[in-house]
Formats: sequence, structure tokens, C-alpha cells
Amino acid sequence: MIEKAPISFRPNLKSVIWGGSRLCRYKGLPDSGEKIGESWEVSAVPGRESVVAEGPYAGMTLGQLAESFGEELLGRNVIERHGRVFPILVKLIDAADNLSVQVHPDDTLAMRRNGTPGKTEMWYIIDSEPGAHIYSGFKRPITPSEYERRVADNTFPEILANYHARKGDVFFLPAGRVHSIGAGVLLAEIQQSSDITYRIYDYDRRDAAGNPRELHTALAEEAINFSDTSPETDPTHPADARGLEEIASCGHFTVSRLVIDAPTPLRFDPGSFTILMCVDGNAALTYPGGATDLHRCHSLLLPAILDTIELNGKATILTARYPSSY
Repeated sequence: MIEKAPISFRPNLKSVIWGGSRLCRYKGLPDSGEKIGESWEVSAVPGRESVVAEGPYAGMTLGQLAESFGEELLGRNVIERHGRVFPILVKLIDAADNLSVQVHPDDTLAMRRNGTPGKTEMWYIIDSEPGAHIYSGFKRPITPSEYERRVADNTFPEILANYHARKGDVFFLPAGRVHSIGAGVLLAEIQQSSDITYRIYDYDRRDAAGNPRELHTALAEEAINFSDTSPETDPTHPADARGLEEIASCGHFTVSRLVIDAPTPLRFDPGSFTILMCVDGNAALTYPGGATDLHRCHSLLLPAILDTIELNGKATILTARYPSSY
């Protein structure tokens, strides 16, 4: 039986052309001197799997944990739909420069092309600099022929819906929604466990060898929802109040925001694991038999059999779970 205790993972940082320096600073890690754009907090994606940092399972990957402990770790809802496969990927993203304009395929297209799930995701804005923006969907519906023309003449961003990025904003991004993170945004990303991205526009950037970065405009065309416009693409903003509030839910994940400033007991349905990510402040977590800390920009995985905890401190925490039904 798996221990009824939170699981922490080693830092899993990714250097990218548009990355910055905030993630190491926020996570209390030494400055690597690299442009760190992503921290893969909880991942079972092959080649980027999270590795347990300490305790009896130190050195094991998340995939190995899932295979070894099954329902005790994952919960019955996951087992029923995915077997012993961890279905969610959680990241932190620091955009010191604009990310490419991109789109992700849905399950049907991704399975046909790659034999993997598609990629629906959501963003929670942790911090943003003045003037920072998010692209999400289109200003108006467009046609595939207009898409092809705008890609060819480098005017594609002009047709995208452009939003100011405010701390606490929530963007839901179903597969097929064209999107991009603007420079100056730090956010949490919760998504399906998939790493398929079709890059459409990239500001004519070059890689380290001086070559234009690869675009996937033809692959993207079949994935895009060309009718995806406001209000569906608009962000939401949770109420600025203490307590637990659901902020995004779909067939792939349910995410809530928890604001605490006093001892707060929580009880979870054992149908799913729970991921806790602290996006502001610090918290102390107690559970039957032990205690640990949860610092800003750190994450913990609670096995499904760990259904009762208490949090104390002053913090804002995201919880991510697999939905019971949808």
C-alpha cells in the first residue's frame, strides 16, 4: 500500500528561447544563468517525467508510481478511464518574451496522428507586468483561406482576440483554440498529459544556430476552431474571497482556487489524486501521521487514499483533480 503522505518531486526546469529568471527566484533555487521558461511540476509525459525527490519512493518516476500503486495513487475515476496512466500535466510558465502563436489538437486528431491524447488546458495568471497580454481565440470567425493568407503575409496575430493579463485571471483553452502567452506573464498551466503543439506564428525568431524556428501551419489548420470567438474565449476572474472556489472544469480536469489565512481542513473524494500548487504565500500542511510545508511556486501530489489534510498559513493554492464525471 502506498503511504498516506504528500509526494514532492525534483525540480524539472526547461530552458527555452522565450524564458526568464523568475522561476528559479520564486522557487528558491540558485540562478542557473539560463532562460528558464517552464517548470514541469507534476508530469508523466515520456522523456519529461517527474522524479520523486525524497522519502521511500525517492528516485521513482511518476509513471512508476502509477504502475506500482494504481488506484491507491490515481483513484478509481482515473483507473476506469485511463488505467494506470497519470492523465494530467501541471506546469509553471515564465514568459520573458512572447511565446509563439499556437494551437493544440483534440483527442481524435492527436490519436490519429500521434497515438496520444490531445491537449486541452487552462491558465491561472500568477503575476504579470504592465501591458502584458494573452491571445485567446479570434476577434471574429475566419475561414481556412483567410488563415492561409494571413499566415503567408505575417498578419495572423491581427485577427486574434487580445486580452490584458491580470493577476488571478483564468483562461480556459480547449483543444482547437489558438492562443499565446505575452511577454511579462507568469502563470500556472494545468492540462491533459500531452506535449503536442502546432506553432503557427513565431515573430520570425531564430534558434541557437540562427535558423528560423519550425512552424506547423499546415498541421495546425486541421486542428483550429475557426469560429472560436468571444465570449467563449474571454477570461474569468475568481472572487477575491477566502475559501475554495472551482475555477475550471472539463472532462479532463477540475481546478479550484483555495485562499487561506487560518487553519483550513480539507476532505477529498478518493476517486482522484489531488495536486496542490501554491501560487502565492506559504502554507503548512498536516496530514494523519505527519506534516510538510508548501511554498510559493511549489507543488505536491496527494495520493487518492490521502483524503484528509489541513492547511494553515496565508496562501493562495490551486487544486487539480481528475473529474468524477462530465
